[in-house]
Amino acid sequence: MSIPDIFIQGLERGWRVHNAAQLQQDLTLEADIAIVGSGAGGATSAEILSAAGYKVLLIEEGGLFTSSDFRMQESEAYPNLYQEGLGRFSKDGAITILQGRAVGGTTLVNWTSSFRTPEPTLKHWASEHEVIGHSSEELAPWFEKMEQRLGVERWAMPPNANNDVLRSGCDQLGLHWDIIPRNVRGCWNLGYCGLGCPTNAKQSMLVTCIPGLLDQGGELLYLARAERLQLEGDRVTGIECLAMDERSVAPTGRRIQVRARHYILAGGSINNPALLLRSQAPDPHQLVGKRTFLHLTTFSWAQFEQQIKPFYGAPQSVYSDHFQWTDGATGPMGYKLEVPPMQPGFSATVLGESGPVGAELMQQLPNSNMLIALLRDGFHPDSASGTVELRSDGSPVLDYQLTDYTRDGIRRSFLSMAEIQFAAGARLVKTAHADAPSVRNMAEARKIIEQLELQRYKTHLGSAHVMGGCPMGENSSRAVTDSLGRHHQLENLSIHDGSLFPTSIGANPQLSIYGLTARLSSLLAERLAG
Repeated sequence: MSIPDIFIQGLERGWRVHNAAQLQQDLTLEADIAIVGSGAGGATSAEILSAAGYKVLLIEEGGLFTSSDFRMQESEAYPNLYQEGLGRFSKDGAITILQGRAVGGTTLVNWTSSFRTPEPTLKHWASEHEVIGHSSEELAPWFEKMEQRLGVERWAMPPNANNDVLRSGCDQLGLHWDIIPRNVRGCWNLGYCGLGCPTNAKQSMLVTCIPGLLDQGGELLYLARAERLQLEGDRVTGIECLAMDERSVAPTGRRIQVRARHYILAGGSINNPALLLRSQAPDPHQLVGKRTFLHLTTFSWAQFEQQIKPFYGAPQSVYSDHFQWTDGATGPMGYKLEVPPMQPGFSATVLGESGPVGAELMQQLPNSNMLIALLRDGFHPDSASGTVELRSDGSPVLDYQLTDYTRDGIRRSFLSMAEIQFAAGARLVKTAHADAPSVRNMAEARKIIEQLELQRYKTHLGSAHVMGGCPMGENSSRAVTDSLGRHHQLENLSIHDGSLFPTSIGANPQLSIYGLTARLSSLLAERLAG
């Protein structure tokens, strides 16, 4: 069955799109509003501001890939669609960081899980970080608006066997579980969401808000790296962009000068701070890039007698918050339990086992399951937080170091996942740690896990959720922007994405970004009109 490529159709209708890699000379572009980053925050803001009558330019560092390019092949998707070719790591190399880098940002490659910001998180921001106007009640209409725009609904089909392990294990142990809302329409239930959706069922920014922007006369510039903001006093006067080659690896030597009335940063919690640091933007309290948080992620592998085929079916449809808020926001580190899809390359990387042990486990991939725990950091004073720094070439890196508080959360998450997998009938469980052998019952697992040294490199860690780095709040000595995303020192600069979060949030962040930035961009449109 042939799937229409709606982006190619739009280009044929005359959408205004610039491929910076093909520039033969320098270029100057002008707009009312220039937005850096085409993911959840940038594209949402772009569509809303364009609909309000403003000329909007959307700038993306990565390439343009559409449904015609998505062939469900890991070897193609990872180098094309992810930051640093799926090779972005923390500064010490101990944590793998998964972020999108293409038109549509991470929305192009996420697994569609869509949660509203948890109420305990919003209350904590208000009480501890002086954030105003973002209660559950105040954000509810904006969440609803974006849920309708992006088709967010509870997944109606039965969970695949991989997700059913989490459901079954929780049922056996009397633990909470529920169905995940997903942003899809007409989903084919393929299971390859992380490699780009070939059917346009995933309602990513590529097929929703970016076409909405372009249909309204907005412009898209891609393969263009925002190198620095040009500043005069308390205003941004332009953005200097470097044209990148088709691989988005090296500058071509061409430059793009962007001039606008207002500027929005939506490049994410690593790239936004990096742009501000390269630009030497005002930062009187040295806040930029500090308090950058992860949902640090741990993994537990299990094998079953029956076939699971964990690479097929909706990748995430069941979750458990049983261990999330049991001791309140500031107690021991809480975590959300979910299930990842297990394509072979991703699975082998997470497993981290070489030689005969790794080969034997991978041979059993069709009978395998994996659980993940998303650890919620930033609430407790002893939790880890990262700092975005610049390398000598100006590229960003996140320095994120574990604390004893974090290690306690890691150990408890390993125990929880193993217990659930055995309760669901697993015949073997392998905690994702270099010193953890495969075990055949919970007593063995507990003995091993309680003795593990949770050192860097031995403990296999990752994260697909980077938050903070430019936190919002009304106190300019503690926050980079106010609660509306307005930069405290630069009057025509806003930030509209997850880098605003004062902590991690304890849920997959895309819907939080959609709802928050829908509100911020709507209010910005009103202010600019005034």
